[in-house]
Amino acid sequence: MSAADAAELAAAVESSAEAVVADSAALARLYGEPMLKMPTDLYIPPDALEIFLEAFEGPLDLLLYLIRKQNFNILDIPMAQVTLQYLKYVDQIRLSNLELAAEYLLMAAMLIEIKSRMLLPQRHSEVELEAGDPRAELVRRLLDYEQIKLAAYDLNAVPQVGRDFVRTQVHIEQSLVQSWPDVEPADLQAAWKDLMKRAKLVQHHKISREELSVREHMTSILRRLQSKRFIEFAELFDVSGGPPVVVVNFVAMLELAKETLIEITQAEPFAPIYVRLAYSPA
Repeated sequence: MSAADAAELAAAVESSAEAVVADSAALARLYGEPMLKMPTDLYIPPDALEIFLEAFEGPLDLLLYLIRKQNFNILDIPMAQVTLQYLKYVDQIRLSNLELAAEYLLMAAMLIEIKSRMLLPQRHSEVELEAGDPRAELVRRLLDYEQIKLAAYDLNAVPQVGRDFVRTQVHIEQSLVQSWPDVEPADLQAAWKDLMKRAKLVQHHKISREELSVREHMTSILRRLQSKRFIEFAELFDVSGGPPVVVVNFVAMLELAKETLIEITQAEPFAPIYVRLAYSPA
């Protein structure tokens, strides 16, 4: 290494050491440069810096904080001390945020009312009507709030997706060879039943025209009556031919009765009906 290079290296080391010392002694950095002295013309507005030592979520939260901080018995709250500390905090809020202080002022009014009720002497009639502790309602609200707050802490301690852990996603490449699922006989049977069920829903009813002659049925009835003296009414109908045949057969019987070729008789009401050939004198 030459003498010039050694001198340049020593200067760089010395400059780095001075920078470390300057950074440790600097009050702040302005545009990347360390500030070793406080500027004489520096002006800091009063509202430029605000420090919040405690953050409360409402009047009950502040009141519970004051009670727990000083280890007061929540069932026997010293109203004088708690009210005084509460009002000091409210005064600090009113200086910065009047709209936020309105909610706390309502609780302050409630504390002052309870304090005054405890200080004022009560008559015997009033003692009988108001035998309870004026702090009872406030204690109940504080206990309910503390229970809900502790439950909220427990819920917040439960691991949450995105805050405490993330879901892992694994990409699996599918094989290019297509695999077919195994088909059981029961699956084929169920598919066949479903197919037959749908096929019955789209069935078409075909109506065919059949030529039926009333004269032919009249002749058939007369032939059957010639061999027998009486035939019961129901025996003259061929039910296997379907409703059209039965209707035509009945019309043929009515035509024969109209032409007085047959007689339809009944011995008594609800008795069987018989059909016979009409009597013709010799």
